[in-house]
Formats: sequence, C-alpha cells, structure tokens
Amino acid sequence: MRIIEVFHSLQGEGPLTGVRTTFIRTARCNLRCRWCDTTYSFGPGRERSVASLVREVGRHRTRHVCLTGGEPLLQRESVNLVQRLSDRGVTTVIETGGSLDVGPFLEIPNVVLSVDVKCPSSEMETRNRWSNLPRLRTGDVEKFVIGDRRDYLYAKRVLRQHPSRAEVVFQPVWGSDVRRLAEWVLADRLDVRVMLQEHKHIWGDVPGK
Repeated sequence: MRIIEVFHSLQGEGPLTGVRTTFIRTARCNLRCRWCDTTYSFGPGRERSVASLVREVGRHRTRHVCLTGGEPLLQRESVNLVQRLSDRGVTTVIETGGSLDVGPFLEIPNVVLSVDVKCPSSEMETRNRWSNLPRLRTGDVEKFVIGDRRDYLYAKRVLRQHPSRAEVVFQPVWGSDVRRLAEWVLADRLDVRVMLQEHKHIWGDVPGK
C-alpha cells in the first residue's frame, strides 16, 4: 500500500470522537475539495506491506483504527488490511470521500464506514456516488462538511432524496461559524449530530495529530 503516515492519537471526528486510535493515512486522492485540510496526502507516499501495518497497529495497542487519506478506497490492498485487522478484533473506521464504491467493505465485520457527501463549497458535489447511501448500515456515518447556508440547504435536500440508515453528521468547515450551523439545525429541528474536529481544538491544524 502507498502510505503517507501512521500515527497514534485520539479520534477527532464522528461517533468515536475521543477514543484512542491508530491512524493509517493512505496516499493519493481522486478529489480536490476546495477546503481540503490534508493536501499533503495527494503525493505518492511510500510503499508499506499490509503485514507491517498490522504489526504497527499492534505496537500501539489500540482497539480502533482509522483508515483515511487521501482516499483509502483507491488502494486495492485496503480490503485485505481491513479484513486482517477485523480478524484480530480491531474495529476500523474507513473515511472515504464518497465517490467510490463501498461495497467490498460491507460484509467485513468490525467496520464503520464514514462516507462524505460533498456539498457545493467543496466544488466536488458532482462526484457523489448516490448508490452508496442506501447501502449504509446502522452504525455507519453519513457526513456533510458544511461551509455556508448553501451547503446546509443542499445537505437537507440530500437527506430527503437519499435516505439511509446511517448516523448523519454535520461538521462545519474548519474556521467557519459553528454557532450559525448549530442554530440552523435547531431552528429546523433536524435529527443530525453537529460535531467539531476535536483534534484541531487540542493540537491545532497540524499533520500527524
């Protein structure tokens, strides 16, 4: 696999926020979101074997892994890695940009799919793979990164038009007005979770945290 970095930290996003986690960040991405905060992952990275990654997870002694990127679904070996971690009782959260097929991971135990739905401010909304959403399960995450009112209204339309069983997360673009988003959700009585990026509030916007 082509890997940018592996590190041990606290999960900063989604329902496992605050949980000690080993992060495996894969190289390359097929999207170019305007507000992307991990552009350093666009490069080629370095080659790592699945076995070496499993060993490194073992050294950190974590029960949770976050497979992120870049776009981890671009890596053919991702399925093998997730299966081997599952066989060891490790739960893997797979963070994907939502443009590629999540099907190969649906039958692997101990997997949480965190699927982005790209809103207009990302400039990637035409790349959403709508067929993924009805396949998401209870316990998976459907995430919208919200930058402005237009994004918020777009997300509301998606929820009406593409229902899923996943937990819905509205996450403000880093640096945007969090209170404004919270007030919109409350005014409309939406059953979604408004969540921040906890790791950035702890360490700032730095790689490897």
